[in-house]
Amino acid sequence: MAGTTTHTVTNQPPPLAGYDVFTADQALVEAVERHTDPALLDEVRDELSVLGRAAGSAQLQEWGAQANEYPPRLRTHDRYGHRIDEVDFHPAWHRLLGKGVSAGLTTAWVRPAGQVRRAAGFLVWTQVEAGTCCPLSMTHAAVPALRAEPALAAEWEPRLTSTVYERGLRPAREKPGALFGMAMTEKQGGSDVRANTTAARPLAEPGAYELTGHKWFCSAPMSDGFLVLAQAPEGLTCFLVPRVLADGSRNVFLLQRLKDKLGNRSNASAEVEFAGTWARRVGEEGRGVRTIIEMVAATRLDCVLGSAGLMRQAVAQAVHHCAHRAAFGGRLVDKPLMRNVLADLALESEAATALALRLAAACDDGSERELALLRLAVPTAKYWVTKRCAPVAVEAAECLGGNGYVEESGLPRLVRESPLNSVWEGAGNVQALDVLRALRREPQSLDAFLLEVGRARGADHRLDGAVKDLLAGLGDLGDAESAEGHARRLVERMALVLQGSLLVRYAPPEVADTFCASRLGGDWGSAFGTLPNSLDLAAVVDRARPES
Repeated sequence: MAGTTTHTVTNQPPPLAGYDVFTADQALVEAVERHTDPALLDEVRDELSVLGRAAGSAQLQEWGAQANEYPPRLRTHDRYGHRIDEVDFHPAWHRLLGKGVSAGLTTAWVRPAGQVRRAAGFLVWTQVEAGTCCPLSMTHAAVPALRAEPALAAEWEPRLTSTVYERGLRPAREKPGALFGMAMTEKQGGSDVRANTTAARPLAEPGAYELTGHKWFCSAPMSDGFLVLAQAPEGLTCFLVPRVLADGSRNVFLLQRLKDKLGNRSNASAEVEFAGTWARRVGEEGRGVRTIIEMVAATRLDCVLGSAGLMRQAVAQAVHHCAHRAAFGGRLVDKPLMRNVLADLALESEAATALALRLAAACDDGSERELALLRLAVPTAKYWVTKRCAPVAVEAAECLGGNGYVEESGLPRLVRESPLNSVWEGAGNVQALDVLRALRREPQSLDAFLLEVGRARGADHRLDGAVKDLLAGLGDLGDAESAEGHARRLVERMALVLQGSLLVRYAPPEVADTFCASRLGGDWGSAFGTLPNSLDLAAVVDRARPES
């Protein structure tokens, strides 16, 4: 047909589809092997490979796109005028959420090697559609908080760790599985939850209260239950708010509006009003922050995992594109400057993965020393890894040129999603101040951190020098105002030293050498693609290339 010759497609990469997201990620596979009991390793690898093949399939990629293209809709009333406060999701959302539940992404607390296998699965699943990870994360994280009230834990834990997803609102006891959300933030307080004004009035039934107040952010509002902070007579307290009461009636859970968010658009985040809302106390009155803190720690780790997953997908897309795209007489991936950019991005991704899985392994271990490490390492990792996500996603999109700015490439969705985890569960300043608090009040956490970093002592002179500089910086904590003003710099250095220690011990020499030269040795510019060219950057890029 006349004119059709101009539409011949050449020099365009094939879609990155039909591959195993897990096994194509060498850094993730090695981390799982490193932190899993050899007796369980075959089972865990097989399980993650099944999930990886699903995540890399064209079908699930299409579902992810659909869930974002058709975002949730709020329905406050039915056609007759009855208040229902429901959110409608596209069918693709329910399919993806169901697969995430069936893959065991809420079962970590009841399975051997549960945290590591679940962390790796969460990192893989983020690469399909990060929006569904929100209810999966909160459901997973609610379990340790509920254990503060054994009767509630006995009732709810089997539902939360189920591998069956059932949509719709009805009494939780009638469902094969349940999902959880949480609502802590209020418009007047933000991260300062102690400023919350939602009031909790005790009822005649032991442990039962009536809540009155407003929550500024409540994600996944169609969940079966929520952990909520409110002011009881003895102070700030944690409560469980079921969406549907035991008799089948709807609890008072008034959805005022859905947030119009930058990213994470497939997931609903709502403002909710409590007006005589029935709730059960979790833990002691006045100990709300202490009760819910383990949930916060678990969701903060999921922020690290989620950002590591987003970075991995961005890097995979960039390397895949450049491996198939020709320009200026050769493949883009073989051009020295593009190779430098890709290697720089790959370093960031691998360092994030290694750190995230190390923290998951500490959760599985559960020893006093590992818990002390988590107290300091989780906010440190949450601060740094989540902040690195946005620049990685933007640079990866640029590797695709104009194609990366087009919605169909998938990179714009990654770019929009990339800042979320830095804000979620306490923005950067909150994390940095939390690190300072741990350093001052819990010296055993610093001992555990230094012991972990010290396992690589003598292996790389740049790492040793960075540790020495870090120790000098830790000596300035006495002046509270000065310490706070420098907190971000301190936490950044702690994160880089911890990542460097892990890569020196476990990554291939070319990866560890390049990381230490750039991130710790100062041989690095202010933008990606400024690595020292004398290093083996081709090997770093080749390691990050996904199989397709």
